[in-house]
Amino acid sequence: MIKKRIIPCLDVKDGRVVKGIQFKGLRDIGDPVALAMYYNDSGADELVFLDISKTERGHDLTLDIIQQTASQLFIPLTVGGGISTLEDISQLLKHGADKVSLNSAALKNPELIRQASEKFGRQCICIAIDSQYDAETDDYYCCTHGGKKRTNKRVYDWVQEVEALGAGELLVTSMAYDGMKNGFDLDHLNGIAQKVNIPIIASGGGGNADHFVELFNETPVSAGLAASILHDKETTVTEIKMTLDQGGIPVRWH
Repeated sequence: MIKKRIIPCLDVKDGRVVKGIQFKGLRDIGDPVALAMYYNDSGADELVFLDISKTERGHDLTLDIIQQTASQLFIPLTVGGGISTLEDISQLLKHGADKVSLNSAALKNPELIRQASEKFGRQCICIAIDSQYDAETDDYYCCTHGGKKRTNKRVYDWVQEVEALGAGELLVTSMAYDGMKNGFDLDHLNGIAQKVNIPIIASGGGGNADHFVELFNETPVSAGLAASILHDKETTVTEIKMTLDQGGIPVRWH
């Protein structure tokens, strides 16, 4: 049985880790390198580093911070935020990233997914989807620029498209659930899982360890992402894993 992963997420803006609710009201959490070391030592399976200032405003890749972060890690590091070229991906992989997460650039130029997958391997390419529910059409749409711009691309179409282009993994954030701590968007995640055969990381809504038990019992996703509950020490990766273990859900112990 495949073991489920718990993945902390560092949203980094101007060199500092921040966190908001539904992508708004960002507050300072701390230093990314120090937080990465803490999560590395506390049993996280992977770490996601999203440079949100880069996507919003556009600036050079923060390679120095990424290299410092990667040098402290014994777990895989996924880096995202404003990656728009094969050269960007190459630089990040050279500076310690194990995978890259593409969102805005992939929607703008889907061919980038195919090119990146062929050049660096499918396992390196994660497609991040900021999914916004639209009540009028009863459907979900992809958003870009840190959730600020909605596109006309339907999430259920896009996930199939990116898998066909060579994506190795999906990171799905239900925007309405982000930071709310009321549990994950199980129906939406199941809807996506029915359409693809690649691993899905669920993001948005994890408020306690029981929400992760619910996530893995009721959807086939392979990983759960968490940010604020871990940053604020409301729970720890170890506590989440112990609860999963007690619930009969297989996890990795490092």
